[in-house]
Amino acid sequence: MTSGCARLTSLPLFLVLIAGLIGISGCHSRPSQKNAPPAQLAKAPATPLAPATPAPKPRLASSEFPVMLGIDVLESTGFRVVAGKRIGLLTHAAGVNRRGESTIDVLRRAPNTRLVCLFAPEHSLNGDVKAGDNFDDYIDPRTRLPVYSLHGKNRKPTPAELKTIDALVIDLQDIGVRSYTFNVVMRYAMEACFANNVEVIILDRPNPLGGLKVDGPSLDAEWMSGVGAFRIPYVHGLTMAELGLMAASAPGVLDIPDNVRRKGRLTIVPMRGWKRSMRWPETGLKFVPTSPLVRDFNAVVGYAMVGLGCEFSGFKHGIGPNYPFRGLTFKNVTADKLIQDLTALHLPGLTFRKIIVPEPGGSPKEGVYVEVSDWTTWNPTELSFQLMRLACRYDPPNPFARLDPKDARSFNIHVGSTAWWEALKRDGAHVNLDAFTADWRARAKIYQQQTRRSYWLYN
Repeated sequence: MTSGCARLTSLPLFLVLIAGLIGISGCHSRPSQKNAPPAQLAKAPATPLAPATPAPKPRLASSEFPVMLGIDVLESTGFRVVAGKRIGLLTHAAGVNRRGESTIDVLRRAPNTRLVCLFAPEHSLNGDVKAGDNFDDYIDPRTRLPVYSLHGKNRKPTPAELKTIDALVIDLQDIGVRSYTFNVVMRYAMEACFANNVEVIILDRPNPLGGLKVDGPSLDAEWMSGVGAFRIPYVHGLTMAELGLMAASAPGVLDIPDNVRRKGRLTIVPMRGWKRSMRWPETGLKFVPTSPLVRDFNAVVGYAMVGLGCEFSGFKHGIGPNYPFRGLTFKNVTADKLIQDLTALHLPGLTFRKIIVPEPGGSPKEGVYVEVSDWTTWNPTELSFQLMRLACRYDPPNPFARLDPKDARSFNIHVGSTAWWEALKRDGAHVNLDAFTADWRARAKIYQQQTRRSYWLYN
């Protein structure tokens, strides 16, 4: 990024990128600090916490871990970005450094820094709350820090919570798919922080699907929601920090007045060693489950591939409790019939095989495992839309035309395209999917050209 300095200095002054961390020099400016003394949190313990015991730091060969995460880069530079600040941390169980140590513990031992509270996204801090379930604020039993829920009565930090901190650090592992809610909670948190004059610091992480795959419909404005807060293709090809940069740079992304957005302070700590061509296995990092059903990289790939196709279609992902987002079943349709019909579609990069899962005390359950055989030709979302057409054949005349308004809205806030919804509801199994996919791919190319110029932090 040898030309990055000129590009960054043309942006509004709210943006601070860490100089020297991505090959840029001379672009660093330090945000002003609040002068107010540290405030006692309502839920904070009355006595000071003992410092966390430093974890051992084994020597790691660069070939073993080719990628340094944002939290690793922050630590390697002496935590200077958070020095002298009271900070809150928005993170979850997958928020770890490359040694697998929690970002919470790394920041608790940061010198001249006070971690005063935690914020938790969907699934809670430990990732043990199932999708969609709300949870309340609580005290973390291990650190005794207050944990403020951002998936309960509040979806963004409150002014009272933000009054206790100078900066909110965000360290969330996303999976590269628009409807996964961690990018949504980041956007909401940025809105709250900018509106309350609190700095945002994003510690960047890899997009597990890489930074080159872009696929599926973009989100129409009418379907913006808690499962879609960016008007981007379903598989978007950006990292969390790149999405944050988009939110801070582009008018109309954040739901705050534009003069407030321009005054907002965003600091990005980018990764070292990550390339856009890297999928998760190439990073050398261990995958930590991001939610109860996304336990490994296979599930990440499957989420992008069948997640939309299992919305109210009658298709189920998983074979019993196994193979979430990779196994497919449909009531009263055999695995052999599914394989026959899916193979006949000649979907590039995909093959299908039968899997039989023994069930305790019952008959063996069979389903179809979806295998990505060619990453280059694979179009991540194409299978989902084919599943919608197949559902209309398996459950005639059209299961989508029968949805009540609540379920229809849920379908649309995930898929995001009004035009597709109207065509699918009207034409069912005869919907002209080829025309839609051609249009989405053309739009994806334009999107990639725009994001490459404006928001890419890595070549």
